[in-house]
Amino acid sequence: MSENDDKRPEENDDTRADQRGGSGESGNRLRKELPQEVSASAPAAQDTPDQDTPGAGAGAGAEPAPGPEPVPAPEPDSEPQLTGRQRLVKGLWPPRVSRAQLIVAVLLFGLGFGLAVQVASNSDGDSALRGARQEDLVRILDELDDRTQRLEDEKQGLEKQRDELENSSDQAEEARKQTIEKERQLGILAGTVAAQGPGITMTIEDTKGTVEADMLLDAIQELRAAGAEAIQVNGVRVVAGTYLTDSGKGVSVDGNKINAPYRFKVIGKPQDLEPALNIPGGVVQTLEKEQARVTIERSTKIVVDALRAVKRPDYARSSSQ
Repeated sequence: MSENDDKRPEENDDTRADQRGGSGESGNRLRKELPQEVSASAPAAQDTPDQDTPGAGAGAGAEPAPGPEPVPAPEPDSEPQLTGRQRLVKGLWPPRVSRAQLIVAVLLFGLGFGLAVQVASNSDGDSALRGARQEDLVRILDELDDRTQRLEDEKQGLEKQRDELENSSDQAEEARKQTIEKERQLGILAGTVAAQGPGITMTIEDTKGTVEADMLLDAIQELRAAGAEAIQVNGVRVVAGTYLTDSGKGVSVDGNKINAPYRFKVIGKPQDLEPALNIPGGVVQTLEKEQARVTIERSTKIVVDALRAVKRPDYARSSSQ
């Protein structure tokens, strides 16, 4: 082997060393010149030395290049996601009311209040019947049927009188008879003649002094509605123009003061008069609530002998010729 051959390996070794040193310096220079915005993954891949690559340790003593600044992670959304129901509630509350909506709301409220008042007023009249027992309702229906029958009988009687007047041969005499009968009936209603017949006697004992004139007036009105034809209270005849007022611890009837116990003599059909006073919420229950005691007795003969003086009207005159 020649000397040149011996020197060639050494030169080759030096050349390789110089190449390795040069490559290390050039690598450090490139790392320094890289921009800062490069992602951290790229420099990390470049800076990681390859152990199998020759000359990797040549740049071990070199100063490392500064890496890129870390990119901050995105902050999570501070507002939580809302559900559909929560978005609906958020949209409805707080309410946003305009002036037109407020006016419409006030009008609807007034209309609803008026309807409620009307329904309540209509239902008050039926409140007493709603709480009534079955036998009481049956009795009230029977009383209404009796009133209807009385009106029908009165109608038939008037029609009979008309037929008699039309068919009688002596119409003048028939008219006179009917006039006398009518006068007697009107005398009973006016209180100018005495009357007798079946009826009831109602006694009201007021030991507490709680019975007032309007309660007695309610009793009179209920008796008239039940078909009473003649009424007398403590010796005072009750007629169409009778009035009652409170007078101290008693009651005044047409200016005549009467005291308890109040005794009503009534001529009429007992089967109609007594149930009319005992209906639920009627006269008897009202008086008993005022701690008054009420007793009713039926009789086949009631005498009403209290009379009213015949008073000539000041202005009214008969229109018949």
